[in-house]
Amino acid sequence: MALPGTLILGGARSGKSTRAEQLLAPCADVLYVATGGTRDGDAEWADRVRLHRERRPASWRTAETCDLEAVLADRSDGAPVLVDCLALWLTSVMDDCDAWDDAHWLDGGERAVQARCDGLAAAWAASGRRVVAVSNEVGMGVVPATASGRRFRDTLGRLNMAVADASEQVLLVVAGQVLTIKGGAV
Repeated sequence: MALPGTLILGGARSGKSTRAEQLLAPCADVLYVATGGTRDGDAEWADRVRLHRERRPASWRTAETCDLEAVLADRSDGAPVLVDCLALWLTSVMDDCDAWDDAHWLDGGERAVQARCDGLAAAWAASGRRVVAVSNEVGMGVVPATASGRRFRDTLGRLNMAVADASEQVLLVVAGQVLTIKGGAV
C-alpha cells in the first residue's frame, strides 16, 4: 500500500521548497532528489543550489537525478523522499524527447513526453515511500509567447493534476502562506 504523498505547488519564490523541507524536518534521514542539474558558468543558479543545500539538515542525502520512477520504486531505501522539483524534471524530459521543437512534438514528441508523465504519476501512486514533491503552478501566470512555452505550461499543468490525483495531500504556497487544497491540515 502506498504511503501518503504530498504535492506542494506554488509560484517562483513562493516558499514551496522551504515548506517541503519543513514537512520532513523531523526525519533524520531523507533522500532529497534534486532534478535541476548543474548549469556550468551560471553563478546565480549555483547560488540557488548552495542556499538549498545549506537549509537542509546535514543528515539528509542528496541525489541529483531525473530518474524519479526508479527512486519511487526503490523499496530497499525506506527513507522519505523530497523531490524538488517536477517542473525541472519535465524540462529534462522535454529535452530528452526534443519536445521543444514543433515538428518533433507533432512527430511523436508529445506521445513520448506523455508516456513519461504517465509513468511518473503511476510510480508516485504505487510508491511504498513517503514522498513530498514540489512543483511550479504555472497556470496562473502570463500566457507564454511561444508554442513551446505554452506546450510546457500545459504539460506541467496536466502532470500536476495527475500527481495531485494520486496524492493524499496537496498544498498551495502563496507568498509564504500555505493553503490546503486536498487532505488534512498542514
